[in-house]
Amino acid sequence: MPVYRDECVILRTHKLGEADRILTMLSRQHGKIRAVAKGVRRTASKFGARLEPFMVADLQLYEGRSLDIVTQAESIGSYGADIVSDYASYTAANVLVETADKLTDAEAGLQQYLLLVGALRSLARREHDPQLILDSYLLRALSIAGWAPSFGDCAVTGVPGPHSAFVVQLGGVVADAAAPPGAPRLDPATLALLGALLTGDWAAAESAGEATRNHASGVVAAYTQWHLERGLRSLEHVDRSVASSNTIVPTAAVVPSTTVVPSTGEVL
Repeated sequence: MPVYRDECVILRTHKLGEADRILTMLSRQHGKIRAVAKGVRRTASKFGARLEPFMVADLQLYEGRSLDIVTQAESIGSYGADIVSDYASYTAANVLVETADKLTDAEAGLQQYLLLVGALRSLARREHDPQLILDSYLLRALSIAGWAPSFGDCAVTGVPGPHSAFVVQLGGVVADAAAPPGAPRLDPATLALLGALLTGDWAAAESAGEATRNHASGVVAAYTQWHLERGLRSLEHVDRSVASSNTIVPTAAVVPSTTVVPSTGEVL
């Protein structure tokens, strides 16, 4: 069987038999990989701790018919312990890996891998607020996948902004002439925060107040789940403060029935 080596971030794991584990991983060069790590659930395993969710490792694998087999593992980024020690970081990391898993079903590239590793590293090092890291990751991951939102110019006509109407299914803010009746409106502070998260302007993002951050998070969650065409189960567990009263909750007419509103976990 052919042998290959690649850097991988562990997305999720499943038990197999008494001592083995199935790993779902996003790799640097080979896209998404599903592989079996034999014996890693035994206490005497030499590399079981390197193959936990949120960990980044340099792996050697045998190419199998349906599942590859992990034969060697060297740790690159031991982020798991630092992430799980903080509940807000842990819940945010679960959304990161679930989103990456869904976005890379059809096609995975180097940019998605680097973005995910960078987000997990930032969570582990407490570089920014977990809520900001999560929202920034979601916006950037969707942009890489081809669904870049517009928070300035009209997403339909291209008319220069600022615009306040935000329509998830149209790709972002739209001019009044293109906005459907009853379209939600975003205040300038929320639009500024969303733009900062998309471009990585952390100074501007961290200056936003809690109400603005919660409002922006509702927008990001709705936009993400609309384009993924499914809900993210882990979003309902994200540790957030109570969202502001003007958080966008898209109507059932324009959002899939499985969309989860992150502030309450309510399914529309």
